[in-house]
Amino acid sequence: MSTEGTPAATRFLRTTGQHAVIEPDEFTEGGFVLSIGGAEQSHVNLADPSDIFYEYLRRIGHVVDLAAPWGEPISALHLGAGALTLARYIQATRPGSVQYAVELERELLDFVLQQLPMPAGTELHTVIGDARESLATLPAELRFDVVILDIFSGPEAPEHIASTGFYLEAAARLTPRGVLIVNVGDEPGLTLVRSQVAALRRAMADVAAFAETGMFAGRHPGNIILTGTQGPWPEVWTAALTARGPHPAKVLSGVELDVLSA
Repeated sequence: MSTEGTPAATRFLRTTGQHAVIEPDEFTEGGFVLSIGGAEQSHVNLADPSDIFYEYLRRIGHVVDLAAPWGEPISALHLGAGALTLARYIQATRPGSVQYAVELERELLDFVLQQLPMPAGTELHTVIGDARESLATLPAELRFDVVILDIFSGPEAPEHIASTGFYLEAAARLTPRGVLIVNVGDEPGLTLVRSQVAALRRAMADVAAFAETGMFAGRHPGNIILTGTQGPWPEVWTAALTARGPHPAKVLSGVELDVLSA
């Protein structure tokens, strides 16, 4: 799919008062970039949705890969939709999956689906609203193999979501094999990461952190992926995630994760 000559599209987001822009990625055939308020937010490859550009999203994708046997359809809940990069990835790698996406900005979700249609055959149910409030209003019988939270960015994380109470509510929505995956974007010092490790540990049986090796030193901003499991963290997952990268990659679990305790 050629994107050469495709003009940028713009939509005003009333909730935040910012502008969302989708424009072709000149370096990726079939690629598009979503920016909000002038900052790049998501990347989508319509030609190959299994190709994930951003490193932190690739790491989340690798965790999803381990949540069920390869290629098997799963149920997934995305809290924070963005350009639906991970929903596209799950459909590409696990056709037949049932997915729900919760997004606060109605205009953003409509804009993304209009400009960057989902792959044929995708079963995606969209919900507009706050992540925690929407979680409570989903049909009571719904359970998910993966719940992915991609909302946090820096210390201004909403308190009602960055909490043990919210994680307990999310955990209650998991299938027996389900995992809770949280992307935490943070500043040097990793204050938010530390608080979320503590909160997740109170809600889940076990927790692991997955990131670029240098992130754990807490000297520069970036993303750390936290994964809560309902049983002991599988050590084979540590080996698999470390091998899959992006490199250099490191996984902390058990007593090693204590260095990130709040």
